Parts: sequence; C-alpha cells; structure tokens
Amino acid sequence: MNARSPSTIRMLLTGALTLLPLLAGADTLERVRSINALTLGYVQDFAPFSSLEGDKPVGYAIALCLKIAERLKEDLDLPNLQVRYRAVTLDSEVSAVSSGEVDIVCTPTPETLENRKRVSYSIPVYTAGLSAMVRRDAPESLLRALNGEEVHSGPTWRATVNRGLANQTIAVLAGGVSEDWVRNKMKMLGVLTTLVTVDSIAAGVDAVATGKAGTFISERMLLQHQVDKSKDAANLMVVPRLFEFAPASMIVARGDEDFRLLVDTVLSEMYRSGEIEKAHATYLGGARGTSRLLFKVYGLP
Repeated sequence: MNARSPSTIRMLLTGALTLLPLLAGADTLERVRSINALTLGYVQDFAPFSSLEGDKPVGYAIALCLKIAERLKEDLDLPNLQVRYRAVTLDSEVSAVSSGEVDIVCTPTPETLENRKRVSYSIPVYTAGLSAMVRRDAPESLLRALNGEEVHSGPTWRATVNRGLANQTIAVLAGGVSEDWVRNKMKMLGVLTTLVTVDSIAAGVDAVATGKAGTFISERMLLQHQVDKSKDAANLMVVPRLFEFAPASMIVARGDEDFRLLVDTVLSEMYRSGEIEKAHATYLGGARGTSRLLFKVYGLP
C-alpha cells in the first residue's frame, strides 16, 4: 500500500475544505436533491407579496415560489419534496441566500450592483414603484411637494421643495431601498427635514396616522394594501405620484446558473401562459398600464 506523507494529506484536506463552501453555495439543485427539501425565504410583513396567516406564509410571491417547487418535484423526480419556509428581513435576505440558509428569497427585491457581488436574481416578477402616504388633512404645501407641483412661484426648485418639506418628518422602512433613496435625495437637494426609520409597513402607516410622521415613503402596493386594512383608512391616502420604479426579482445564489435557469424557465412559462397575470389579479388587484406591458418584456422566449 502506498503511504502518503502527512504534508500531502494536509494539502488534500485543505483543498477539499476550501471547496466545500463553494460547492454548498453553487449547486442548489444538488442540495435540494440530497436533503429532499426546498427552503423558501420570505419577508414576513410584505403583504400582499408575502405575509404570515396563522402559521402559513401566503401572498403573490409565495404562489410563484410554489410553482417553482412543483417544477423541482418533476425535474428532480422528488414527488415527496418538502417545502420549508424561513422568514428573513430586508437586512438579512441577501446573507440568507449567500450562506445557503435559504435556497431562494421569494419576496420581490430590486437589484443593486452592491448586492450582486454576493447573490444573483431571477427575471423580474413585479415592477415596484416608490410612493408616499399621508394624512388626508396634510398641509397643502406638503401634498404639492410630494406630487411634484410648485409650492410657490419662485425660480429655485430646491427652495420650492424645502418650503413643502421643511420641518416635516419622513418615515421609511429600515434597511429598504426607500431608505437609501430618500437619504440620497435629501443630501442631493439639501432638503431640511427629519428622517426616521420603522421596522414594518404597519409601523410606518401608524406613524403617519398618529402624527409622528408627516409622510411614509415605501413601495406603492405595500402602502395601499396597509392603508386599506388600517383602522384609520378614512383619514389616510397614497399620493398619485411615483417617485421611482424598478423591476423587482427573486434572490438566488450567485454563480448557480442551473438553478437560476430553472427558476427563470418556470417564471417565463407563467408569463407566456397568462398565469402571472392571474396571480396579479388574485393578490395585487390586477395589472394595468406599463406593468401589464412589461409582462411581454420580462418573460424570456
């Protein structure tokens, strides 16, 4: 028998251990096959996209992910595949995928270059729009500023914005893209206002309803859904204006093209068959205008 030197064995073990994290993170399909389970990550307080009803996650994003699970059962010949759920936060969703804690984050998330250093994304499943919620009795100057209208007839737009937002408190979701966007706009425009963060959409709506904030800026669909079910719904409204809009996708592991291809194939078939549109109607109140037109762009041939 040929004996290997201790140094050779150490080198082989070191090489194998170095590869383990790469293999764990880069082959989602093999991991799912080996443990007969798919772990779906979701942001818990993001109705109508993902939320917890009793002990069961529900919503638009969950419905799409369950379609992906059905395809995995067929392609991997795993008729008894277990579907597990794990709640993540906006701050932890990227690390949850990159570490292998979850196989996919279902809740739609806009891509950023910074996040793409650690994870990858599916084709878009939703077009997110950033908007604002206020009380119906909000000052006219605030409403005009939020809707992009002139607050006075002066020549300086920066001063115009400040006349509408001065001494106001703006609430945003901690760790979300809206926080980065608002902070950047405040810095760029020199807006003289106060920014506070909240830990949930419900908390942001409550902050405006109780007068702790003048406006809450977040994704329009999330805002409208929360306003509709709020006990203060009659006193609240979402402004018509969209400040920004962006495609939002599911988060998957970086470098795992086989799993990403399966996810994109399922979603593209849903776009072509009309299932995505039906899901929009069921969970999001239906797709209209630009959102509906983008269905033909998002689905791959």
